[in-house]
Amino acid sequence: MNDHFLGIDVGTGSARAGLFDGAGRLVAVAKRPIRMWREAGDIVEQSSEDIWQAVSASVREALATSGVSPTSVRGVGFDATCSLVVLDAQARPLAVGPSGEPERNVIVWMDHRAMDQTRRINATGHAVLDFVGGTISPEMETPKLLWLKENQPETFAKAAHFFDLADFLTFRATGAAERSVCTVTCKWTYLAHERRWDRDYFETIGLGELAFDGFARIGSRIVDIATPLGNGLTAAAADDLGLRPGLPVGASLIDAHAGGVGTLGAAGADGSAADPASELALIMGTSLCSMALTREPVFVDGVWGPYFGAMLPGYWLLEGGQSAYGAALDHLIALHPAHAATLQAATAEGATIFDRLEANAIRLAGSIDAAAELAGRLHVVPELLGNRAPEADPHATGVLAGLTLAADEEDLTRLFVAVLCGLCYGTRQIIEANREKGVSFETIVVSGGAARSQLLRRILSDASGLDVALPQTPEPVLLGAAMLGAVASGAVPDLAAAAVAMCHRGATIHPNPQAADFHRRKYEAFRLLQQSERRIRALFAEPG
Repeated sequence: MNDHFLGIDVGTGSARAGLFDGAGRLVAVAKRPIRMWREAGDIVEQSSEDIWQAVSASVREALATSGVSPTSVRGVGFDATCSLVVLDAQARPLAVGPSGEPERNVIVWMDHRAMDQTRRINATGHAVLDFVGGTISPEMETPKLLWLKENQPETFAKAAHFFDLADFLTFRATGAAERSVCTVTCKWTYLAHERRWDRDYFETIGLGELAFDGFARIGSRIVDIATPLGNGLTAAAADDLGLRPGLPVGASLIDAHAGGVGTLGAAGADGSAADPASELALIMGTSLCSMALTREPVFVDGVWGPYFGAMLPGYWLLEGGQSAYGAALDHLIALHPAHAATLQAATAEGATIFDRLEANAIRLAGSIDAAAELAGRLHVVPELLGNRAPEADPHATGVLAGLTLAADEEDLTRLFVAVLCGLCYGTRQIIEANREKGVSFETIVVSGGAARSQLLRRILSDASGLDVALPQTPEPVLLGAAMLGAVASGAVPDLAAAAVAMCHRGATIHPNPQAADFHRRKYEAFRLLQQSERRIRALFAEPG
């Protein structure tokens, strides 16, 4: 009987389960939507119970469609967005917002209600902030916790458990309250290189009570990634998932970090492992995360980290990103007058609107290499949810320049290409910020839904001047999660060995030197528009 490993990924809008064999081949995948509530005041909430039900249904479907016996599954791993889950002492959900509904007990990563708390925390200038790029983000957990204390004091007082969503999933699966070094280091200010929380930081920002009882409410026991938790799956969780009790469960990863684990250090054609420090992992979804590894700590302004051991043991992690990526593309093309008709035409063809627009771009330009030139007079800064890195400016907004009265599908195609360019120039900024501190790369390894676009990969390679490679698996985030189960089960000794056994490199695109001047000019236009947005915003921030 062949061994299999289960990876479970909870993204912004859905839960997914992927079953892999020991060589990293995807056997089956299943998906379920997750409910989301949005309210004024940048409030975005979810339900941990709804998420668990979506996870359970996904796992059961993946097992059913695979034809694989559940007894062949040797290990399970979870990853999730860095959302905040709040539970009482009996592990029951607590309301986290004005609705007062306990069901709504998750503050989603993209929730920006804690902007004032973020500003005040950053104004302290505490030394802990050096390890989040110098500036904490409203996407992280301590601003959200401070918001809860100040705005939902009853919930804050009742809460016995504040979990990152990935750690909640392992808690629900095993009953073990250990936190992963990945989650608490990257989003909660745990100092992994010193193996401690900084009590003074929490007292300084007004959350000193979290230091009581050895930080039990946010994590008194921190473990390395993929560490086996508790006694494996509890009987109740096993019944929910359709698996056997006691199945090993590895300590979790944030979703983007699972993508990094599932792509970096992959085996090449000769079977040798790539050097993960020479690669930049880009995980493309609703947002984009960039993952760079160094052997010594490097501080890059506006880039989160350096975080020790937060993605691969023994390496420091630098995490950048773009808060709106797929979400920005969706939103901007939906504004165009030709969107509805183009979507209808694509659906009639059995294609997505993005497939149709990409095919249009290649046809209009004459080749994929020339397609970016369709955006020569249309420029986009797609910062619709702020600038996560390298400026760490959550107030940044998007800019469009070069609009006309054109309203046909060809013009929509040009806008589509212009947004792809703008997204790639945001990535180029992150690359350049790293390079200025001596962190350079040979290859970008991309994963996520948008990575399947050959046009996006071509533009990214030409805009950055770097090779762009795909992992062989179509589901690298799920693979990264499954690798946690492989390590927890003892099938492989560590994540580096799991990468050699289960990660494999796919197609690679090399930069086209003839496109360099075009992208130099486009990038300059991008920067000019970005700087103008900052100046205009400053004008209207002035009194009077």
